Amino acid sequence: MKAQQEKSDQQLIHAATKGDKAAFSALVNRYEEMVYKFSYKVCRDRDKAEEALQDTFVNMYRSLSSFDGRSKLSTWLYRIVTNNCLMKRRRRKLDDLLESYDEPSVTDQGTMAHHVPRWDETPVDILMNNELGEVLDTAIQKLPMDYRVVFILRDVEENSNEETAKILGISVEATKSRLRRARAFLRDELNPYMTAESEA
Repeated sequence: MKAQQEKSDQQLIHAATKGDKAAFSALVNRYEEMVYKFSYKVCRDRDKAEEALQDTFVNMYRSLSSFDGRSKLSTWLYRIVTNNCLMKRRRRKLDDLLESYDEPSVTDQGTMAHHVPRWDETPVDILMNNELGEVLDTAIQKLPMDYRVVFILRDVEENSNEETAKILGISVEATKSRLRRARAFLRDELNPYMTAESEA
């Protein structure tokens, strides 16, 4: 098994597509923790995350021969996890609250009808504060799946806009737009707590 662990992803993939079960097991061992953690962040449920983990590697086994190596294997796995989670939870129309973040509305007096407070910290910076971590986690669960996945891939997993776009099969501009809306929503959700903190 040690010999398998020392092989590159490409070597293991090549061997696995030729029927080498040990090589495939080595790939699973190498990526199962990453896949589970990401699945849990997206699904927000341990049972669903475990189910997504199993589905991901079943899909990986069935489709491994089609992996062309042009992207990292982790990028490909992120895409499989995302597709699995999205299939289990059909995409819904974004609710009116989030749609309001698309373009700021203006009152008859010409002032902004809704102002999203700006903080120096991004929502992920707040995770460094344990007390706020649970508050942020609850807010993340309120995000529609499309926004949640982009936020997690970019701000939690620290993928680039280009990598996130490739994983999700959307444009870089769409990635940036969804991330802006996700961050705006989270800031708005957390603002009462932040305001209370600053006044304490």
